Amino acid sequence: MKKAHIIGIVLIAVAIAVIMVAVSDSSTYATFSEARQHPDEVFHVVGKLNKTKPLEYNPEINANRFAFFMSDQKGTESQVVFEGSKPQDFERSEQIVITGKANGGSFEAEKILMKCPSKYNNGQMEASTASAGQGS
Repeated sequence: MKKAHIIGIVLIAVAIAVIMVAVSDSSTYATFSEARQHPDEVFHVVGKLNKTKPLEYNPEINANRFAFFMSDQKGTESQVVFEGSKPQDFERSEQIVITGKANGGSFEAEKILMKCPSKYNNGQMEASTASAGQGS
């Protein structure tokens, strides 16, 4: 075999290894309890907004801090802190998927995905997202 062929095969092997590592690091769905057991890992948590507790968002003091309480699918409640602005129509959300890490008694969200009813699609579900560091 020529040197060029050997180098090409090695490069392909390295690319495959990088892809496998990236896939194995992807986050998984969990509950707040599972996320607290592994605070250094990124998880997706599915749940519902607790509308009986106040939302903490004061753009005059810090426009990039939004906190709320959410219950996961097993009913465990946790405070969620999102380092970004409050998503539009957040209170209307029927279901929330947050991505982030547990930090003590709270959950630090990097992304928020909301599933909200829409007046434009006859009650079918509409999804919208927000990410930390990006305005919504």
